[in-house]
Amino acid sequence: MNTANEIGRESLVRVSEFQRFLHVFLGRKVVVVGLAIIALTIITAIFAPLLAPYNPYKTDLDHTLQAPGREHLLGTDSLGRDTLSRIIYGTQTSLIIGVSSVGVAAVIGVLLGLIAGFLGGLWYSIIMRITDALMSVPVLLLALTVTALLGGGLTHIVIAIMIGMVAQNTRLMCGQVLSVKEHDYIMAERSIGASDLRIMISHIFPNCFPPLIVLMTMMLGAAILAEAALSFLGIGIQPPGASWGGMVNDGYRYILSFPILSFAPGVALMLVVFAFNMVGDGLRDALDPMLRGIL
Repeated sequence: MNTANEIGRESLVRVSEFQRFLHVFLGRKVVVVGLAIIALTIITAIFAPLLAPYNPYKTDLDHTLQAPGREHLLGTDSLGRDTLSRIIYGTQTSLIIGVSSVGVAAVIGVLLGLIAGFLGGLWYSIIMRITDALMSVPVLLLALTVTALLGGGLTHIVIAIMIGMVAQNTRLMCGQVLSVKEHDYIMAERSIGASDLRIMISHIFPNCFPPLIVLMTMMLGAAILAEAALSFLGIGIQPPGASWGGMVNDGYRYILSFPILSFAPGVALMLVVFAFNMVGDGLRDALDPMLRGIL
C-alpha cells in the first residue's frame, strides 16, 4: 500500500513539474508567436516544392523586375525569377545550415566540455585555452575567415559557422560539469566502483543538458543570421542558390525602385531569428531552477 502511495506521489510530482514547465514556457505570448513562426518555417522548408508557385531557379528575361501582382505575389527579380518561390526555398537553406552547424558544434562542444570538466588537469588546460582563443574572435568574423579560405558552398559554410560556435558549447558544458561533479550522488557512484564513462553518460550529461538546449536554440537564430551575412557579402551560398542574404544583396541595387526585392527576404530573416531568440528565452525561464515549483 505504501509503495502504491509513493508511486502515486512520484507521478504527481512529475506531472506538476511538467505543468510548471508548460505554464512558464507558454505563459508569454511572444514565445507562442515564436513557436508558431518556427513551425511555419519548418513546414515551409519541408514542403517547399509543393508550396512554391514557380521554379526558383528558372529565369524569365521577358518578365524581369515585375511589381507584385496576381501571377507573382512578391514580384520578380532582375532575372525574372519569382521572389516568393526563392524565399520559400531559402527556408531550406537557412534551416539546413542552422541545424547542421549548431548540431555538430553542440556534439563537439559537449564532448570537449565533458572531458575538460570531468578529467581536469592537463586536459582542462589545453581544451580551455583553445576555447579562450576561439572565443576571443567574434563568430561572424571567424566564419568569414574560414569561408574565405575554404570557399563558398553549403558544406563550407556549415564548417565555418560550426567552428565559430564550438567554443561557446565547450565553455558552457565545462562549467556545468565542474558544478555537477561535486554533488554527493557523483561521489556515491564513485564509491561503488562506477567507471568515469558511466558517470559522465548516465549522471553528469543528463544534468548538464537543459542549459545546452537553451544555448542551441538561440544559436540556431545566430547561425541563420551568420549564413545570411556571408551570402550577403558574396562568399556564402553561390548563385543560383536561394539564400535570404543573397536575395537582400541582389535587391540592394534596386532598393529605391523595387524595395520588395530586399525587404521581403529581410523580413523573413528577421522573423525567423526573432522566433528562435524568443523561444530560447522562454526555455531559459522555464528551465531556470529558481522558478521550480512556481505555478
